Amino acid sequence: MKKALILVEGQAEETFVREILGPYLSGRGVYPQAKLVTPKRVKSGSDFKGGIVSYGKVRNDIIRLLGDTSAEVVTTMIDFYGLPDSFPGRPTLPAGSCYDQVAFLEEAFRKDINHQKFLPYLMLHEFEAMLFVAPEKIAQAFPRINKYAELSVIKAEFESPEEIDDDPKTAPSRRIQGFFPGYQKTLDGPLIILEIGLDQIRSECPHFNDWIESVERLGTN
Repeated sequence: MKKALILVEGQAEETFVREILGPYLSGRGVYPQAKLVTPKRVKSGSDFKGGIVSYGKVRNDIIRLLGDTSAEVVTTMIDFYGLPDSFPGRPTLPAGSCYDQVAFLEEAFRKDINHQKFLPYLMLHEFEAMLFVAPEKIAQAFPRINKYAELSVIKAEFESPEEIDDDPKTAPSRRIQGFFPGYQKTLDGPLIILEIGLDQIRSECPHFNDWIESVERLGTN
């Protein structure tokens, strides 16, 4: 079993790796472990604030994880949305599709860390994008609020849920919170993804799928 350390942005991603990605990859010879990025505040529960404060803290976390000689790879699960200007490549981000832009940032990230065991991955555009793979599953999580039609319209506007933009007002999480004020990222997000299933998410989210394929290959090497 090959160990993969995954630096994650928050508790929702940590739960996702532990409860969903872990069982999925363990059957493929890979054991993923989530490691929280140094948070904005060291707290837990509803007051916990994850997210990227500065690239310097992220870099320090990665270098620390690379010191674990038992790990086959150190990778990341960080949102493209809201990256600080200090992130490698961010000040010179070129025009183009979101896939071109994330590839540019990941390559700059890779070059900055400069370690053979490092595999950069930035989520397009954030964790909640995966929920839009199945609008009906979001709606079912909040049966008292009938917003299935509105969610379906949003999904239909994009070729992939990964392409839902990173505007502060219309990012995936903001859209969901606008419809469902009671949405809790750390609880509802992973539960909805569990209902959707990774196979369906992989089929509709090409950048996420490419990352999973890269991690899966560890189990066959």
